[in-house]
Amino acid sequence: MAKRTFTIDIGAEQIVVEGNEHKNVAVKYLMKRRRSLLSTKDPIKVESLYAELPQQIRIVGKQLTKGYEVNWERVGTEEYAGARFAFTLNETK
Repeated sequence: MAKRTFTIDIGAEQIVVEGNEHKNVAVKYLMKRRRSLLSTKDPIKVESLYAELPQQIRIVGKQLTKGYEVNWERVGTEEYAGARFAFTLNETK
């Protein structure tokens, strides 16, 4: 499957990326944001970054736009209970 161009809209900014599917593009972007939280050692900066995490994200393709609601957890209670800053995606209608 060939990569296509998508635009990630988080409200404050729009980022143009390439990917295969809407949801995969969203997960890849959110994992980058999560990694920056995990690698930061300063607790004040972690709090600042956590407050700036997107709660809603829209992935705009050429023909279709999909929106997702992002639920962030400090300590995961889902599949991996020990994971810090876990998130779940719920597609909005």
